[in-house]
Amino acid sequence: MSKTPETGTSSPPSREIALRNGTRVQVRVARPDDRDRIVAAFNELEPDSVYTRFFSMRKALTAAELDRMTATDFTHFVALVAVVGQGADETVIGGASYTALPTATDTRAAEVAFTIEEDYQGQGLAGQLFAVLADIARRHGIQRFEAEVLAGNAPMLKVFERSGLPLTKTRDAGVTHIVMDLAQTGLEPQAAP
Repeated sequence: MSKTPETGTSSPPSREIALRNGTRVQVRVARPDDRDRIVAAFNELEPDSVYTRFFSMRKALTAAELDRMTATDFTHFVALVAVVGQGADETVIGGASYTALPTATDTRAAEVAFTIEEDYQGQGLAGQLFAVLADIARRHGIQRFEAEVLAGNAPMLKVFERSGLPLTKTRDAGVTHIVMDLAQTGLEPQAAP
């Protein structure tokens, strides 16, 4: 395991998971050399998936967004990628991240976000990414996840509901705000049925 320079904590090793259709996927922390893979994955997304993730139409990721996605520090930000293939043939098929939020109390909270390439949606990838992300967050003092989800994004809402975490939902103007308590332990990536 490698050490992160800012925190001195160990980064989690790559984890192999199986999707419902049997596809083997590696989940790992995004690295600086993933920039081109992330751009390629974004360019393959359908416009509806881009809108669902970013709440707006866009044709590209900014340089600042790419810098952020490849600079995990475990205290303020974590980005995971799900890849198929190996070495130079790795292809990013999904990702998940959390960004620490300022809070008025001592409770540490983070906003979570997910993107799954359309060919891999409905295969349990988002749920498994969520479980890995929650485990990392707990180990780094995050006590609560929050998410903004378009009300029509039923698959993502189900991922949060199936997590087993206590959660609250509020809806405003077509966006569902979800708050999940990470204090419950034992959330583990589940094998695909």
